[in-house]
Amino acid sequence: MNTNPRASLRRDFLTSTASGIGALALGSLLQRDGLLAEDRQSPLAPRLPHFPATAKRCIFIFLAGAPSQIDLLDPKPELVKRHGQQLPESLSKDVRLAFTNAQSARLKGSPRIFRKHGACGTEFSDRLPHIASCADDIAVVRSMYTDEFNHHPAQLMMNTGVGRLGRPSVGSWVTYGLGSESQNLPGYVVLSAGTGSSGGTSNWNSGFLPSAYRGVSFRSHGEAVLNLQRPSGLSTDDQSASLAAIRALNQQRQQFTGDSQIGDRIASYELAFRMQSAAPELLDLSGETQNTLNAYGVHRTEPQNNRHRGYTGNAHATFGRNCLLARRLVERGVRFVNLYHASWDHHDALDKDLKYNCSVIDQPAGALIKDLKQRGLLDETLVVCAGEFGRTPVADTHEGGGQQPGRDHHRHAFSLWMAGGGIRPGQVVGQTDELGWAPSVDPIHINDFHATLLHLFGLDHLQLSKRFGGFDVRLTNVGGQVVSKLLSQANV
Repeated sequence: MNTNPRASLRRDFLTSTASGIGALALGSLLQRDGLLAEDRQSPLAPRLPHFPATAKRCIFIFLAGAPSQIDLLDPKPELVKRHGQQLPESLSKDVRLAFTNAQSARLKGSPRIFRKHGACGTEFSDRLPHIASCADDIAVVRSMYTDEFNHHPAQLMMNTGVGRLGRPSVGSWVTYGLGSESQNLPGYVVLSAGTGSSGGTSNWNSGFLPSAYRGVSFRSHGEAVLNLQRPSGLSTDDQSASLAAIRALNQQRQQFTGDSQIGDRIASYELAFRMQSAAPELLDLSGETQNTLNAYGVHRTEPQNNRHRGYTGNAHATFGRNCLLARRLVERGVRFVNLYHASWDHHDALDKDLKYNCSVIDQPAGALIKDLKQRGLLDETLVVCAGEFGRTPVADTHEGGGQQPGRDHHRHAFSLWMAGGGIRPGQVVGQTDELGWAPSVDPIHINDFHATLLHLFGLDHLQLSKRFGGFDVRLTNVGGQVVSKLLSQANV
């Protein structure tokens, strides 16, 4: 037996130090995975990113149904020259489209006029004058591609990283990684206009992440969240007492079962209580100037001819209001806001319906960028506008008897635009071939786009994962590369 007192002291020191270091390491791992008790009680508590971030919040405009990049963001003069010719066999061979026979399809040039805008000279369609006026603040990506060519799986892929149900949305991943700076509103809010997306709530679900990270649908008029307000005759004190009793019971159950979802339920009850005053204040636009209301177009009326995809009788006003609400939400610390508008599924009557849909979104989206910039919010707010895929450079004549042809679904190439949040503005990233069939320079897969988005938030897409079904699952699935060309110098 060793009776040397110095050896005993040295052994005790090493044992206690190792235990302390081990405890610190364990605590760090538990905090990273959101398993500490305090994290379970406050799932949306702000957390540090993996590295310094340029984006603190995101407004993601999703144009469900897929807008035609060839008519909006990716001009193709050669396609116009070859209008009516057959698609070259080199492109059509072994290609499957949703409705169109690629082997017999005819090229369809765009009638739109593209002009250069801003000091950067980026070309935009004449259908997007307000967005084009922000050209120097925008990065256009023309070389996107995806794996899916039908709406629901493609919407899932753009929003969750894979084309199947059950995965968390990008908004859920961001709030899971960073929490939220808002104490009285959800960390992730969804606003919709138009006819609704085919993917529905699966586009903003939290999947296997805790339910606290699911997108919460807000209505732009009336009661923001149904069944949120306190029942008539129930005082604030009575409701507080009820919540305290529910919390105590839930805590007892959580201690007995160890189920972390109970902690999320406790937090949800308490957030709903705080939202009872925060949500009505959010929707009250009386403090906004008339110039602001006019800029966003919150009182716009609908065109007389209502035979349009996406027509609901109030899409113009609703989308304008939603864009203004998005600004108000990020001002109040909400981490991620989705703005959905549908439908952009223009298989026929392309020019007429595209004019209508662009008139819905162009003015408010342009106003949103300018308003964020004027308020000093754009540098830390990432704005994204995208659909689930693109449209074909050939005519789709399966609807309308071929009298007013549109464009079919196209997974091989599409465009999107981004602004703020650390994006290098005033540039075009990627190119497609002369007919707009596929990327020819810098092809960017959706998983690359997601890796880049997370990078802007200071999140490493390889580290941001969740153990599920025996695997460490992440937003970018098994791929994803950060697109450095999209990043400002501060992010490279």
